[in-house]
Amino acid sequence: MTSHLKPPEIFLSMPHPCSYLPGRTATSLFLDPRQPLDSRQYAGFMRLGFRRSGDLVYRPHCRECNACIPVRIPVERFRPDRGQSRIWKRNQDLSVIARPPLYSPEHFDLYKRYQAARHPGGGMDDPDPKKYINFLASQHIHSVFYEIRLQNKLLGVAITDILPDGLSAVYTFFDPDEKRRSLGVYAVLWQVAQAAERHLPWLYLGYWIKECSKMAYKGNYRPLEIFHNGHWIQQDSPIGSRP
Repeated sequence: MTSHLKPPEIFLSMPHPCSYLPGRTATSLFLDPRQPLDSRQYAGFMRLGFRRSGDLVYRPHCRECNACIPVRIPVERFRPDRGQSRIWKRNQDLSVIARPPLYSPEHFDLYKRYQAARHPGGGMDDPDPKKYINFLASQHIHSVFYEIRLQNKLLGVAITDILPDGLSAVYTFFDPDEKRRSLGVYAVLWQVAQAAERHLPWLYLGYWIKECSKMAYKGNYRPLEIFHNGHWIQQDSPIGSRP
């Protein structure tokens, strides 16, 4: 089906402090938010290295820095390493339940605990409900809030966009007290398995940033494809390290 929506205009943001690398200034390309995308159009921009935050679709575009590298996992060729395989087996007692992308007090309470423990002082550790849901949900793109549960206990939520050619791992938050489970890794592995079940070729992970410990872990999944000079290039060896 051909989308009836016209292509959106693209703008360049004003310079602003980089969210990932202290002391650096960033600029971003962003799509006109007045022209909403459907999932098919958004998938086309994902293939060009774009990403969303709520309904804002953007891509880093910094004059003197190219540290933010779009990455995706080729689902059929992905092979977990030994550590990832152990994490997968360790969490087979968990269940994953699909929920609509709506505000839930239970989700929000876990989100606040996660931010306070994992990202204190990062600007997201004292959120309000409206900012929270505007950051994670989208009005026009098919998204699912996947609950990760141990029986009735909520351990994590993986926000996932479902696109015609893949899944996009938007954001995952989880119980900071469950360190042994490595729930962030488990969520990625589960989304790979979900993409395979849906016969979708890619899991988009967003931006790998070597110099940022919170974003460097994405380089541990292999093979991994990086978007470089307008093309997706496969990397067979790890390009980062787990934080």
